[in-house]
Amino acid sequence: MADFLGMMKQAAQLQSKMQAMQEELGNIEVEGNSGGGMVSVRMTAKMEVKAVRIDPSLLKAEEREIVEDLVVTAINDAKRKAETAMQEKMQSLAGGLGLPPGLLGGLGS
Repeated sequence: MADFLGMMKQAAQLQSKMQAMQEELGNIEVEGNSGGGMVSVRMTAKMEVKAVRIDPSLLKAEEREIVEDLVVTAINDAKRKAETAMQEKMQSLAGGLGLPPGLLGGLGS
């Protein structure tokens, strides 16, 4: 019975830490860039886009398709960085609870 109570306590701790981690992920911001920095996207580690910056020299009608491609590339760059930040948080959470690495792999999405 003591093992069961210990498991329940550990599960409650995990839930509490996961909630705190989700809040932290909302505060972590990354920036993705493309076009040599001509387009940048700022995003949280929860994948919420906060800002898009486009260099004024790209704002010409004939450059529309290039700008669209650069925005997509910058968003994908920011997304990769946000996913990396999320995985780092997950690993620190798992390590802090004495859990094996990878056990929390899909819980942040």
